Amino acid sequence: MWVMAFFDLPTDTAEGRRNYTRFRNSLLDDGFLMLQSSMYTRSCPSMENAQVHINRVKKRLPPHGSVGIFRITDRQYEMLELFVGKQPNEKPQAGGQLLMF
Repeated sequence: MWVMAFFDLPTDTAEGRRNYTRFRNSLLDDGFLMLQSSMYTRSCPSMENAQVHINRVKKRLPPHGSVGIFRITDRQYEMLELFVGKQPNEKPQAGGQLLMF
């Protein structure tokens, strides 16, 4: 399971830039990886864990701008294609599976 957060936040004032930076840093602190400058993704081992991270994003929503959050399955994420120019680019890989004996 993957959680993706994408956003379009105002940066035309000092306060807007601070809010943008705080929100972006909160995503990074929560284990999200940057796909593009305003699109971040995080691997989650379960739907329940994904909801925990979604709730964290919701708690840190900035006062202005738009934020979107969606969940996709590992299979859907495998179909994601990323490019830099015309060259394929590596996408973030899921963390290792936790095994319990």
